[in-house]
Amino acid sequence: MSAQYQTRLSDVDYLAQECLAPEKSEFLNGEIFAMAGATRAHNQITSNLVIALGSQLLNKPCSVYASDMKVHTRSESISKYSYPDVVATCGVEQFEDDHATVLLNPLLIIEVLSDSTEAYDRGLKFFHYQLIPSLREYLLVAQDYCRVEQYYRQADQQWVYSEYHELSDTVMIQTLGCEVKVAEIYRRVL
Repeated sequence: MSAQYQTRLSDVDYLAQECLAPEKSEFLNGEIFAMAGATRAHNQITSNLVIALGSQLLNKPCSVYASDMKVHTRSESISKYSYPDVVATCGVEQFEDDHATVLLNPLLIIEVLSDSTEAYDRGLKFFHYQLIPSLREYLLVAQDYCRVEQYYRQADQQWVYSEYHELSDTVMIQTLGCEVKVAEIYRRVL
């Protein structure tokens, strides 16, 4: 059996291909990874988060985006394009492209966990996100039970971890100056 040759795409080729693709794919160092569709619960949680955060950011120089905004992670050895479930930024937004489809300076990234993505979202994906200098908060939200995990990057680059398990809990989103009740996150889900 012979090994098959796989062509690695450049960042530019990926972005051009992604504009025409019927389904979203993530990109890591020349390889493309198809994204699976989301469940109703996943979509509802994402919508709830966008509404809860967006309504608090109306009079601030901040924006919150759902899962169609790409984020580019760059380092000496990594070029990764991903589609976080929710991403937010404040102040001057920096985009890689003229069409403003690739955000470079997120402050907050939220991933809604599923059985197929949980290990990746907790591990390698979080590692990649930590390479984004502007990123200050990372939230992981379970979709099948009440659990919100929050990582907050301090000035010394250490991450502080918090967990929320009760619908009556409130998550303080420090980087945006917002608070979200856990019950709002899980509205129409739990």
